[in-house]
Amino acid sequence: MGVLATRSRRIVSCLAVAAIALAGCGNKAGEDKPSNGTATGEPIIIGMDEDSTGSGAAYSVIAGKTIRLAIQDINDKGGVLGRPLKLVVENDESDPTKVPATLQKLASQGAKALFLQSGSAAILQAKSTLTQLGLPAIAPTGVTATLVTPPDNELIYMLANTTNDWAQVYCGAFAAAGIKKIGVLTDDTTTIAALDKALFAQMTCVEFAATEKGAANASDLSAQVARLKNAKPDAVLVTSVGGAFEVLAQNTLGSQMAGTKRFSLASIGNQPSSWKLAAPGALNGLIFMGSINTENPRTKDLIKLLQDKNGKDYDITAYDAQAWDAVHVLKAAIEKAGGVDDPKKLNEAIQSIKAYPATFGQGNFTLSFSAEKHLGADGACGLSLVEFGSDNKPKGPWATFQPPCNK
Repeated sequence: MGVLATRSRRIVSCLAVAAIALAGCGNKAGEDKPSNGTATGEPIIIGMDEDSTGSGAAYSVIAGKTIRLAIQDINDKGGVLGRPLKLVVENDESDPTKVPATLQKLASQGAKALFLQSGSAAILQAKSTLTQLGLPAIAPTGVTATLVTPPDNELIYMLANTTNDWAQVYCGAFAAAGIKKIGVLTDDTTTIAALDKALFAQMTCVEFAATEKGAANASDLSAQVARLKNAKPDAVLVTSVGGAFEVLAQNTLGSQMAGTKRFSLASIGNQPSSWKLAAPGALNGLIFMGSINTENPRTKDLIKLLQDKNGKDYDITAYDAQAWDAVHVLKAAIEKAGGVDDPKKLNEAIQSIKAYPATFGQGNFTLSFSAEKHLGADGACGLSLVEFGSDNKPKGPWATFQPPCNK
């Protein structure tokens, strides 16, 4: 156990250094701001609340980078209505108490629409502030259903399938695999607390044999895993924002509960840097909630673009695809509205978007919005269950169960 604990501490240290490096790069003024490209005229200012240093940084930094790339690509192709998109960024650190001031700062810089790239708990807090500011916003990687339900949902939108859909997919998977009792290992972040509450309320299909919580910066989860093992669940579900906690959790589960089926959220599947830090074979057999389907032709195109920009070994994530689509959905809305001077008209333009072909999900997965439908996902086609192989890399869809594509 001493060797495992030592390795775990090293992993925590390495991931912390990597996160700091990423956050530092993301915050250096001018280095990552999209240029005007070939676009001319007065810039259209778009604001982004990007958690680059808090609990949501593990996924927000990835999405934030691709949001910048998408804006640069649009500007290089002449912009929107001939005008360049200009991005202004602030950081709420996924802290709900910092959200109002963060969004007000973005509005004071002239932002006409917002990307909310932060933790779910923080985005929930943003809803009332959006109503006060009158600015439409898209949460590119949000998955908690309550983000787009009343009250104060008139100006907020999401793309991906929510935790309600996740619950149905997990339940289908558990039924197909004969799993009736699960154990849960979760981190202590506010983001995951909100997600767990929403997700587990819908999962009446299984018995929760035990739930164990560990600090997001924990260096040892052996006691929690031992208690889960004693509860004798048919499977274990890890819920975390990813990063160091997820690696530590999977290392410990792989060591102490090797014969038990493991499931996880989208986090681990969308953080390739974490795969390399897991113990050899520790992720083998792990099943996560995925949104990337390489048979989708638009996904193939985005993979090529990302690898051209970031190197041939770049692994696409759902965060990349959802960030890319969020920018292009907003672009389409601005074009429909004829500009951004009238926020009410821009908001109605978002609601008019129908059957937008998504860059994530299955090939026929689309996004549609309306005054009553602020969740873009048209059916469960945006989800799939993906299994890791012995090389600690996703090997493809889980053969036992895949969600039906019902619209």
